[in-house]
Amino acid sequence: MDDLIFYLALFLTIILLSRLLLSPPPKHPSTKPPPPPSPPSLPLIGHLHLFKKPLHRTLSALSLKYGPVLSLRFGTRPVLVVSSSSAAEECFTKNDIAFANRPRFLSAKILGYNYTVQGAAPYGDHWRNIRRFTTVGVFSTARVNSFSPIRSAEVRSIVKSFFSSRSIDGGFTKVELKSVFFDLAFNVVMEMISGKKFHGEGATGSHEEVEEFREIVEESFRFAGASNLGDFMPILNWVMGLEKRLLRLHKRRDAFFEKLIEEHRLKRKSGDVSEGVEKRETIIDVMLTLQESDAEYYTDTIIKGVIASLLTAGTDTTAVTTEWALSHLLNNPETLKKAKDEIDMVVGHDHMLEESSLPKLPYLHDIISETLRLCPAGPLLVPHESREECTVGGYYVPPETMLLVNAWAIHRDPSLWEEPTNFKPERFQGGAAEGYKMIPFGSGRRRCPGEGLAMRLLGLTLGTLIQCFEWKRIGEEEVDMMEGPGLTMPKDKPLEAMYRPWPSMIDVLSQL
Repeated sequence: MDDLIFYLALFLTIILLSRLLLSPPPKHPSTKPPPPPSPPSLPLIGHLHLFKKPLHRTLSALSLKYGPVLSLRFGTRPVLVVSSSSAAEECFTKNDIAFANRPRFLSAKILGYNYTVQGAAPYGDHWRNIRRFTTVGVFSTARVNSFSPIRSAEVRSIVKSFFSSRSIDGGFTKVELKSVFFDLAFNVVMEMISGKKFHGEGATGSHEEVEEFREIVEESFRFAGASNLGDFMPILNWVMGLEKRLLRLHKRRDAFFEKLIEEHRLKRKSGDVSEGVEKRETIIDVMLTLQESDAEYYTDTIIKGVIASLLTAGTDTTAVTTEWALSHLLNNPETLKKAKDEIDMVVGHDHMLEESSLPKLPYLHDIISETLRLCPAGPLLVPHESREECTVGGYYVPPETMLLVNAWAIHRDPSLWEEPTNFKPERFQGGAAEGYKMIPFGSGRRRCPGEGLAMRLLGLTLGTLIQCFEWKRIGEEEVDMMEGPGLTMPKDKPLEAMYRPWPSMIDVLSQL
């Protein structure tokens, strides 16, 4: 909303000319519950003038003043903001089907292949088909287990890189971690999808391809979510040239995906079904097999939509969460030591942490849970939209109302959490994540299906870095925990830290 003042000035004349044409909001029949409370609004722009970045903090402040179930208007679009655990539970249980749709944003239409990708598709047969495929074909326990060697190899690759770049005098070495974590997540997801590694040792993709898609992912997130003024005041799409920008991005992204699919078609024709070192079946292989049996439904567009969903949802979110987790540990050295002691006791020093040991590391899991509580990758859950009228918190919600659930506010609710702004992993030792107090992956039928995969990669990455290296902050000041703009709540300043190998792990690291 940085340019909001400019656009308010731009539309001042329109507002003045339109006042006589504006009609008051429709009154609800006395038989219906009242609408939720709402702050005063302006003609045409509604409540957009109230917003400052980051949006989740602005909405949290409004909810503290007007209540946990709040009615807003973003330009022409009615919005329901929910900031309490009980109201979120009502949305995702009693009203789960009522809120099963997604808003029809311009970005979802263009980048989401006309609303056919899983994250943007309206609730119905197509959405169920795609959801079934991703649940069984991508995120089932068997499929996630089959990709375990990829995750292990990628984590070991960054460990090897750190070890090779260590200070030769035994001192600490400085490293920037934001790009490291992005490359790790990108490689893991891309190898699952296509069998190609795009970064680091053994990379099969070109540097140009890596940089191109990094730009594509970052730009895609800038257009995603509920942050584009043009989705609420359509005339701004023309003023800002948003549609043209989206079409240019779509063209680049579509060509990238098409190239991946064609590479696999050629390999299948030559008898080489997969590209991975261990010849495991990739997601594209699975989709092309389905296409051979049902070409009318599993078109290239559907395949590209699945690729888009996995890459955009599985790269930046995991990288950002890992960066936040290590940031919190650097600011809480006693917690970092406790995690190291647990890993030493369970895993030891004669081999590196493996995924099979993660269930035996409850404190490490608590650290990840506490990170997701304080720094959810989606502070505002992916927007929903009502398919039919319903009630939430005793208030009437009409059809075609956009629902924003403020997970960030719920995770910091003092009525649910003791010392809610403090980083205390110990709070999860008694099952504090029960119910709707914690919803970092959403809830209901549109809950993120990749939670299991994300938790494994987070645990393996964070645990291995703790096991292999001693970490400390740069200087005496704490790591800056300010949030930057963006759908996935990135850190405002990319994390930099100092590391050196633990003496007890030198022999193991030397064999990588």
